[in-house]
Amino acid sequence: MSEDKGLRSSFAEADESPGLLLWQVTNRWQAAQRAALAAFDLTHVQFVLLASLTYLAARRDEPVMQRDLAAHAVTDPMMTSQVLRALEQRGLLERRAHPNDRRAKALIPTEAGAALANRAVVAVEQCDQEFFAPLGAHVEAFAGALRQLRDSKNSPG
Repeated sequence: MSEDKGLRSSFAEADESPGLLLWQVTNRWQAAQRAALAAFDLTHVQFVLLASLTYLAARRDEPVMQRDLAAHAVTDPMMTSQVLRALEQRGLLERRAHPNDRRAKALIPTEAGAALANRAVVAVEQCDQEFFAPLGAHVEAFAGALRQLRDSKNSPG
């Protein structure tokens, strides 16, 4: 192959690219999460939003609003709305009039929704434990590096 037809990457080897490695690992992790959540009939994003809502609702005196949930889960507001609608249709959450904001809806996990989130989180955390086990004692440092990237001012969103 001539040099003109090859990829003009700054990396000599593909395994040197942190972006490609993150892509590859993320795809494997997402596949593992899909398998863990299949028994609960939840997609990963449905689980994240339902679990986040259950988490936030139990820790706040104020009602959880959609924008709070999207900010916590770092999800796109439009996609969040669509997923919440699907969860509402399944009876896993309710949208009620917000007591202080006429334009907003308060999100409340139903008893069935909170119970499902709590059953599913056991499977998700077990999946994470098995997936990240090869890191051994470095799991906390890895989580710290991920938090650093998430909170970086260079990260979009």
